[in-house]
Amino acid sequence: MSRRNASVRASTARRGPPPRLRERWMRLHHTDREPWPEERLLSRLGAGHPHLASWIESHGGAAAVARVLQEAWQEFHAGDFARAIRLGEALGALGASVANKAAAVDSLYSKRSAAETLSVLEAAIERGAHAVAELPEHANTHYTLALVLGRYSQRISIAKALSQGLAGRVRAHLERTLALEPRHAEAHLAFGLFHAEIVAKLGSLAASLAYGASQREALGHFRRAHALAPGSPIVHMEFAHGLMLLDAARYRTQAQALYRDAAACEPADEMERLDVERAGAGLP
Repeated sequence: MSRRNASVRASTARRGPPPRLRERWMRLHHTDREPWPEERLLSRLGAGHPHLASWIESHGGAAAVARVLQEAWQEFHAGDFARAIRLGEALGALGASVANKAAAVDSLYSKRSAAETLSVLEAAIERGAHAVAELPEHANTHYTLALVLGRYSQRISIAKALSQGLAGRVRAHLERTLALEPRHAEAHLAFGLFHAEIVAKLGSLAASLAYGASQREALGHFRRAHALAPGSPIVHMEFAHGLMLLDAARYRTQAQALYRDAAACEPADEMERLDVERAGAGLP
């Protein structure tokens, strides 16, 4: 039995969704619109993709796979990002969204070395590319691939990322995310940062000519994300970060207010607790 199969089969021993996850799902996922990973969803995905249907059947059926996927999300929300990555990875394309979102958060908060973090992100990029090929109609396969590409770009420097053509990949997957799910607050936030980081690095004219990036687009996406998820600490924080990238002198007061709003949020899970804690320290 392969290592992945063993991991999936071992996890399917539990019965029912993790405690309270179902009832909290809408609150936990109002920013990314991830559908509840239930048996019906996996059966529907399998019906549209025969190769996935075969994979699901060989791993215990849709109900069993759904339980593992729910467990992966439970570990993510509990803050065990390494375990969420392992469980999600064992599910292939079906688990890529949770594994890659966990990898992105892990890259911000873990105590891994810089080299180890890059390795985790590189694996996430490869996993995300596979998932997009397998499930091109699922918004969060695109979003989480864009997310880990963005985190990787920040780690290697925006300049190096631009030279490697990563900006075009990030933009394409964010555009596809929003085409599939226009109310995806996190994708709007990420797109705002995409514009802000390129403008900050290249200047307004070069950013516009080379990548179609602009301050106007950045602000539009930030405001849309804020309107969609006004209670999300990460929305406040990344909005503030984007404003500081665009014009620190002009937007500092607004950015400080956004950090205060983030620090005042009631966290829904461990990821949000970490965000609120970081916001409490104020502007970096």
